[in-house]
Amino acid sequence: MRIAYITPYQGATVVEQRPIVRNRSVSNNIKIELIAQLLYESSHEVEIISHGEVIERQFRFYPGFWEPELFHSSIPIYYVSSLPIKRLNGFWSGMRARQFLKRRHRERQYDLVIIFNMKRPQISCANYAIKLGIPVILEYEDDAFVSVFGETEGGLVARYRRSACRQVLNSVSGCMAVSPHLLSQLPSHVPSFLLRGIVGDDVLKTCAEMNAIKKNRVVFAGTHIKSNGIKELITGWEIAGLSDWELHIAGFGGMTEELRKLAENQQSIIFHGLVSRQELVRLLCSAKICMNPHAVSQTPGNVFAFKIVEYLGAGAHVITTPMGTLEEEMERGITYMPDNNPDTIAATLKRVVLERGWGRTAAKYVHQKYGPTAVSESLNMFMKQVLTRSAKTSR
Repeated sequence: MRIAYITPYQGATVVEQRPIVRNRSVSNNIKIELIAQLLYESSHEVEIISHGEVIERQFRFYPGFWEPELFHSSIPIYYVSSLPIKRLNGFWSGMRARQFLKRRHRERQYDLVIIFNMKRPQISCANYAIKLGIPVILEYEDDAFVSVFGETEGGLVARYRRSACRQVLNSVSGCMAVSPHLLSQLPSHVPSFLLRGIVGDDVLKTCAEMNAIKKNRVVFAGTHIKSNGIKELITGWEIAGLSDWELHIAGFGGMTEELRKLAENQQSIIFHGLVSRQELVRLLCSAKICMNPHAVSQTPGNVFAFKIVEYLGAGAHVITTPMGTLEEEMERGITYMPDNNPDTIAATLKRVVLERGWGRTAAKYVHQKYGPTAVSESLNMFMKQVLTRSAKTSR
C-alpha cells in the first residue's frame, strides 16, 4: 500500500531553518519514526507530510521543502510552507498541506491516509481524502476537546475547532489511540486499536545489555514546557535531598534556561540537552527510576505520555501522575503521585528509594505487548480490518 502519513514531524533540517522551540516534541518524532518504519518493513510505501509548525508569530514566509536528512532512506519527508501570521497560520498550513496531498495523490494515488492528531493540516487532509473515498486512520494522541490540563476552552474559534474535530471522528475509517478514553469518542462501529506506545529494537537491545548495571539515577526526558512539571521536579528533588543519587534531565524547550538557573546550585542535577537517539536510550536504560511529573488533568485519559512505555521498556521503575486507566501488568512498574506538587514529588521519590520500590519493573510485559514485532502484527491486523470494512461500505 501507498500511505500518506500527515504529521507534525520535526526533522533536523526544519529545526535548523524554522524557529521551533516551544513546540518541539522529541517523543512525537520517535513514535512517528517507529510507526513509519514498521509500516515500511511490512512492505508499505510511506510518505510523511509535515506542517513543520512555527508557533512564534512573525511576518515571515518559510517555503516548503523535502527533508535531506532522513531517519530512513526509503521514507521521504516533506514540510509544507509556513506563514506564522496571527489568524493566518493555521489556515495557511491546512491549505498547503491539502494542496500538497492533492498533488501527490494525482501523481500517484495513495491507498491510505494516516493523520496524527487533529490540528488544522490533519483535518484538512482528512476531509480531502474522505471526500475521495480514501480510507483515513486517525492516530489519536491528545484529546481534541480539552487542553492538556483537561479543561474545555471557550470562544467561537474553539467551538468551531471542536465541531471540525467531531466531524472527522464521525468520518474516519479507523482510529488508533493511546487511551480507552480517546477511543470512546469514536462511533462504536469504527474499528479501533489501543496503542499506548512502541518499544524500539534499540531499547530492547540496550535494556538487555545494561539491566545488570543500573545506576542510582532518576531520569526525565521530554520537552521543557510547563505541563510536563520539570520545574516542580527540580524543586522536589532539592527537598528530597537524596544522597548518592543523581537527577538527569534530557530534552529542550522554552523553559530550558529558566530550569538551568533554578538548578544551578544543585550538583546532583545534570542537564543533557537534546541528545541523539542512541544517547537517550542508553540514558534511560541506565536509570533505576524515570519520572513523568505531568500536571494532573481534570479529564483522566485525555493524554498519555508515550515516554511511559519507553521508560518501562528500558527496565526503569516509573513515578508518574495518573494518566488514565492502565493494564495491571504495566502498573506493576509504576508508582503514582496524586499531583505534581514539589512536596509530593519529594515524598514519593524518598519512599521509592528507601523502600527499594525501583526494583518493581514491568519490562517483560511491555516488551511482549509493545515491542516492534507485537505492534507490527497488531497494526497490520488493524489496517486489514479497516480496509476490509471500507471496501464493504463503499460498495
